[in-house]
Amino acid sequence: MTTTSNTTASKNLVLDRYADLAHRFGSVVDTLPPEAWDSPSACEGWTGRDVVAHVVGTQRGFLRSRGIELDADPSLEDAVAGWHAHEEETRQLLADEAVATLEYDGLFGRTTVGATIVNFYGFDLVVHRWDLAQAAQRDERLTDEELDAIETALPAFGEHLYDDGVCKPAVAVARDADRQTKVLARLGRSRRV
Repeated sequence: MTTTSNTTASKNLVLDRYADLAHRFGSVVDTLPPEAWDSPSACEGWTGRDVVAHVVGTQRGFLRSRGIELDADPSLEDAVAGWHAHEEETRQLLADEAVATLEYDGLFGRTTVGATIVNFYGFDLVVHRWDLAQAAQRDERLTDEELDAIETALPAFGEHLYDDGVCKPAVAVARDADRQTKVLARLGRSRRV
């Protein structure tokens, strides 16, 4: 396989992975009842709309910090339309090989924009999908693959997992709690429903 083929395959994996994560997050966005947008989420002090604003804002902030030009930020007055405008633009950007494979020195070493979007910001898409569902008092189920990815990522955060603005301290759960409950508890989350 040539270098071009390897780069294209890598870009396609990034795009496919982002599209899957974004679709799952979007499926909650699309089905949230109107009253949930201003209801408390699982993130203390954040409404459902605030969760989407965080996800959109942090992804866009990261992309801009890497010198990538974006359209004007979408309005989140209509959070569904705003999410989809952001997600569509991000997918288009990741389809560009120059964007997906753009290298930089990150906190954990040399990486690419695409890898950061699917790994670091992908973590956010999974966890905040659950947080967002809580604004509607729904329990969103994470897949075993998603729970594996969270558990694999946690050691890399180290002590910074509980820094201000990241996660609240771990919460206690029953010994016989299911795996999802235990994993989310490590992130300071407990069900509101």
